[in-house]
Amino acid sequence: MPTASRRRDTPPPRTASSESEVLRGFLDYLRASIVAKVDGAPEPRVRTAGVPSGTNLLGLLNHLTCVERSMFLGDRVTDWQATFHADPADSVADVVDRYRTTVERANDVLDGCADLGAPLPRPRPGRPAPSVRWALTHMIEETGRHAGHADILRELIDGATGR
Repeated sequence: MPTASRRRDTPPPRTASSESEVLRGFLDYLRASIVAKVDGAPEPRVRTAGVPSGTNLLGLLNHLTCVERSMFLGDRVTDWQATFHADPADSVADVVDRYRTTVERANDVLDGCADLGAPLPRPRPGRPAPSVRWALTHMIEETGRHAGHADILRELIDGATGR
């Protein structure tokens, strides 16, 4: 049985009043939350499926890296199911660093987006880009959903709770 470790929860962000600042503030809050769940998780349990579907903590972060790259950087993903598993050669630190780097690059793209109703400026020939607003809302949903999964998986691994 894992030993319980309780971290103090971090409250939701206090953002400025513009729609863009609220959306980006909540997305960054959720991004930090999932990194906190993965960073420091012990090998090999961080890769071990915690539920019958095969979901594992490190795979969730790898998947979110691929979603961010697809949404904001225009990467094409041909097998979404495969993104739920990190390469066995990658350490936890490698996957965390790759996610953080991807988030920085995604934020660079978002920094250039003044109009939330405009399409995302991403290179993806033959496929129209969603609006910046839709992309931010989708990423909040996607990251929040998987951060919730990560909460449960991390508690199963070593009893750690809180954000």
